[in-house]
Amino acid sequence: MLGIMRGYVRAIEAMNRAIGRCAMYLVFALMGVLLWSSASKTFFDPSLWTLETAQFVMVAYYILGGPYSIQLGSNVRMDLFYGDWSLRTKAWVDSVTVLFLMFYLGVLFYGAVSSTAYSLGHFGTEPFAFFGDLFWAFVSGGPDAAAEQMGYLERSSTAWRPFIWPVKVILCLGVLLMLLQALAELFKDIDRLRTGEA
Repeated sequence: MLGIMRGYVRAIEAMNRAIGRCAMYLVFALMGVLLWSSASKTFFDPSLWTLETAQFVMVAYYILGGPYSIQLGSNVRMDLFYGDWSLRTKAWVDSVTVLFLMFYLGVLFYGAVSSTAYSLGHFGTEPFAFFGDLFWAFVSGGPDAAAEQMGYLERSSTAWRPFIWPVKVILCLGVLLMLLQALAELFKDIDRLRTGEA
């Protein structure tokens, strides 16, 4: 593997390993929220915030753990023929399927960025330009200038009405990390095919 590719794979895998392990601890936060929800329904007035909080924590747990799952190869695979193939054939199949995964994640990332921009009050067609303008406003004028760039902030339609953009930002980050991990997997598959150590 080329030095730059090896460095990329090591850096991405170390980052996704650390984030994935931290995301695993969100299960404890989720358990706490669900326990409080049950207790409040039984002994007190039901808490309004528990449903959305549980959903937000669950999204963060799954989406931030996804890249680490790809790295470990613990994603779901329907194995009718794959187990019987040679290691080289498996490397070929994996390199092709990871290209499909990257296309899917690219489309998903664009949709997540568009949805996040909408949650921050951007109703146009260029979400990346909106975030560029938002970043430039923050750099040149600080938080107040960036706040002026945003319009109506989307809220949940429930009684608690939390802001939606934080969970959408986590979604963007998780999909981006999965895309970067998929590229690392492609580099590893190409190296296995090149060296014959599939």
